[in-house]
Amino acid sequence: MNRFAKETPQAQAFCRCCVVGGGPAGMMLGLLLARAGVDVIVVEKHADFLRDFRGDTIHPSTLEALHDLGLLDDFLKLPHQEARTLQGRIGDVTIPLADFSHLSTHAKFVAFMPQWDFLDFLAARAKLYPSFRLAMSTAVEGLIEENGRVVGVTAKTKDGPLSIRADLTIGADGRHSTVRKTAGLTPQDIGAPMDVLWFRLSRCESDPIETFGRIDAGQILVLINRGEHWQCGYVIAKGSGERMREQGIAVLRERIAALAPFAADRVGEIESFDAVKLLTVTVDRLPLWSRPGLLCIGDAAHAMSPVGGVGINLAIQDAIATANILAEPLHGQGVLTDDMLAKVQKRREWPTKATQAIQVFIQKRMISRVLASSGKFEPPGFLRLFIRFPILRRLPARIIGIGIRPERVKSPAAAV
Repeated sequence: MNRFAKETPQAQAFCRCCVVGGGPAGMMLGLLLARAGVDVIVVEKHADFLRDFRGDTIHPSTLEALHDLGLLDDFLKLPHQEARTLQGRIGDVTIPLADFSHLSTHAKFVAFMPQWDFLDFLAARAKLYPSFRLAMSTAVEGLIEENGRVVGVTAKTKDGPLSIRADLTIGADGRHSTVRKTAGLTPQDIGAPMDVLWFRLSRCESDPIETFGRIDAGQILVLINRGEHWQCGYVIAKGSGERMREQGIAVLRERIAALAPFAADRVGEIESFDAVKLLTVTVDRLPLWSRPGLLCIGDAAHAMSPVGGVGINLAIQDAIATANILAEPLHGQGVLTDDMLAKVQKRREWPTKATQAIQVFIQKRMISRVLASSGKFEPPGFLRLFIRFPILRRLPARIIGIGIRPERVKSPAAAV
């Protein structure tokens, strides 16, 4: 059986499972399959994981999965920030929204860490297993099909074309998935009323400590404490990004200064819109996640709203469920069938639909109303209850921190 070295991919390679996409879902699945002794190749089109303004939240359920793998202590040695509560300021009222201290997990907080550090960590642990291969700078361009079945992918590398033949191909290549598009799988667009402008502001010791949100008439600002800087998300109405550019960077600076007065002396750090990244918000999901020989997971199967920051959490949960169901047959213990691919969708589709339903409810009932308002904005009465009754903060903490139908690692472990 031909193999290719990690440093120099050859023209053809073979494996049991080819995972397309080196994001959270792809790297976690690669690690779990390699841990089970499955011959797996993870294909990533970029040369490294260094891309800014990706989701940097590592939720308690993901930290619990790392604990299951015996990796949590080492992971938390990496530089990170911890949010044990989440709060928002709506108009003139501060609302404590979520308290993670009551979760039944080993890590009772959301960890904030650059996603490239998280992915590098997973890759380093996966490389300890001899059955794992990581092909960087390898862009998948198409699928290999025989008799109506996907049997691998074609890709472009810096050394020329490459074909990877696999018993199973996993599309984990994000919301703009090449695998999904090439396979003819079309997602259902659920819709989102907003987009987000991402940028950074430096952080001072006198600034607030906790990650928080700020809501006022027509405006929403999220500030994530990243130690030396704030990662900021300014929510705008869907499709209004170009209009914001036409108004000029000074308008954005004024709005940020008004929403976060403690940082008013630093808004000049946003030198131009070149320093601002537009995140086009998409909420969708595939009616069918698989074809013979092919399965989509993570954002390739369901793009999530940024509400709650749970997209990474859902992607990791997909990867764990996929490994739990498919690792043994991929390793040769039983026959890998198309029904098993459908079983992954059956396991993860309901949590996806339920989470998206919550996100869409918040988008319609709150975010749309905020963005359309022009006068002074007051928090809805039910949110004021979170101030008087701390027990109410446990439900958002559960949904955000653990999710609906959380997965535990049950896939087998092979010797390193």
